[in-house]
Amino acid sequence: MQPHQHTPLTDFIEYPAAQMLTRAQEFLDTAKRRHSIRSFSDRAVDKRIIETCIQAAGTAPSGANHQPWHFVAINSEAVKKQIREQAEQLERSFYEGRAGQQWLDALKPLGTDAQKPYLQHAPWLIAVFSQKKGGLHTDEQQPNYYVHESVGLATGFLIQGLHRAGLATLTHTPKPMSFLSEICGRNKDNERPYMLIVVGYPSDDATVPNHALQKKSLAEIATFL
Repeated sequence: MQPHQHTPLTDFIEYPAAQMLTRAQEFLDTAKRRHSIRSFSDRAVDKRIIETCIQAAGTAPSGANHQPWHFVAINSEAVKKQIREQAEQLERSFYEGRAGQQWLDALKPLGTDAQKPYLQHAPWLIAVFSQKKGGLHTDEQQPNYYVHESVGLATGFLIQGLHRAGLATLTHTPKPMSFLSEICGRNKDNERPYMLIVVGYPSDDATVPNHALQKKSLAEIATFL
């Protein structure tokens, strides 16, 4: 069995118990202010903020530490226009029957439809791609493990990082998403589009559907044994 190297844990910070609870509550309060919105300002967002949040996403845990993700940050007006056109084309067929009535009924309280102007209006889109093969180094072609779980964790880190930085987001998952591979230049057998995240400042008239404010209670989402 090959030996493996370890580095002493030196950057962990332990807080007094009372402070831990305060910090946990502060994080909960911050998390409660994160909302998915559909009305974005076209106000510019510094690229460095996006870069830093993507770097934070890259610290997420992953199967065998292979980090099976790639993020394409899109600020180009021409590319955003392409994405909006392709996404709306798919969304029209979705809302015209491809989704099925049960799914459409579930979406009604959110007020969504086939029009996605925010895909072009928001200053940034971030396309998240998952990778079936890779490894610790980008030129490797080992199998990746727990790909969906790993990319989901990284995406969660990214969304919370953007929120903490002071930006609003929306997750968008058109089906199928293969057009993103073409537009983003990621036509690789190894990669699949995972999610599109809309990023920017909320517009002055941004709203949150009442339905989206209803969150399950602790008793409904957790069991303590």
